[in-house]
Amino acid sequence: MRLAMKYLFVGAMTSMSLLGCSDNEPPKNTSAKQGVVDLGAGKALAERECKTCHGLDGRGVAPAIPTLAGQRERYLLTALNEYRDGKRSHAALREIASRMSDADARNLAAYFASLPPATPASSKYVQVFSPYDHGKKLAASCASCHGEDGNSKIPGTPSLAGQQSRYFVAAVQEYLNGARESSPMHSLVRDLSRLDVESMGLYFASQIPVQHPSTPKGNAAAAEPLIVLCAGCHGPGGVSDDAATPSLAGQDAEYLTRSIAAYRKSRKHDAMQRAVAGLSDNDIENIAAYYSIQKSRPAENGLALVKQLTDKCDRCHGSEADNPALVVPRLNGQDADYLTMAMRAYRDDRRQSSVMHNVSWPYGDAVIEAISSFYASQPPK
Repeated sequence: MRLAMKYLFVGAMTSMSLLGCSDNEPPKNTSAKQGVVDLGAGKALAERECKTCHGLDGRGVAPAIPTLAGQRERYLLTALNEYRDGKRSHAALREIASRMSDADARNLAAYFASLPPATPASSKYVQVFSPYDHGKKLAASCASCHGEDGNSKIPGTPSLAGQQSRYFVAAVQEYLNGARESSPMHSLVRDLSRLDVESMGLYFASQIPVQHPSTPKGNAAAAEPLIVLCAGCHGPGGVSDDAATPSLAGQDAEYLTRSIAAYRKSRKHDAMQRAVAGLSDNDIENIAAYYSIQKSRPAENGLALVKQLTDKCDRCHGSEADNPALVVPRLNGQDADYLTMAMRAYRDDRRQSSVMHNVSWPYGDAVIEAISSFYASQPPK
């Protein structure tokens, strides 16, 4: 669940000063690379088409409606064109944009860009969300079996410390949909939301794994010729570098034995079923013994993850890249629900941008929520 995300909507000082001109002398401004724009015409268009949702002052009037005031002009113009061309899905905006001439679109974008940055009404409800802290709180219910920090001391019970986050989410889902045999896990996780489970996964992935106290039954040395096939997915020594593939290093041998054997009977996974089909019970015990004595490590650094991701986002969206000609949105002070919705759309390929898709696809809802709430909590500028 590694996570990241940011995007949205300062115009030139000349444009801002022209807002005070009278209606008898429509203000005009030369917009970089766009020709002459008419702010008066843009304001009239905003009052007719945009005021209900975005307000004449460019401040979103409700959650999930973006604030446009002070947004970069070229970004606003690009967004309008993408709605018109169907690259963004919103029926009403597509209809509005399709009726605009190129001049209309330039005037409207220039008008909203010329407004002073504004904080949306929804900002007073914003609370910065920490998936790590949220996961830590929820993980307390798992401590009796899996250990306070995810390091189980009960033979046959898996440790969760250092485990890959996306794998954790997938495993919980398998318990819920019956892909794994019924266990006490069902009653503990059935009421958790996706955001809850992802937060727990990030918390456990960030904990330091310790060696499991159980004594393996198998012969670890005898397993070395067998684990060559395992290393391709689970990593050298059983330490996975793929968030969706579990680490095996340092895991309880009894649990590993039971889990590997389950792929021969009940658990569904084509690659695993093929891999274990030719293994004897003794082979499985040896493999489990080998991985149980390997040293593992945390898969994530949940405490630093959001800061790391927002620092990356600021390279394009932050003040150090403060150039009105950029075709990227400002994020500070933007509506949190809109940011979340936009990042999910990029991640899921419902909004076209190969760059944003590549940046956001690894991250689940919990990380997106954290990034959205962070930027929504910042003062607009």
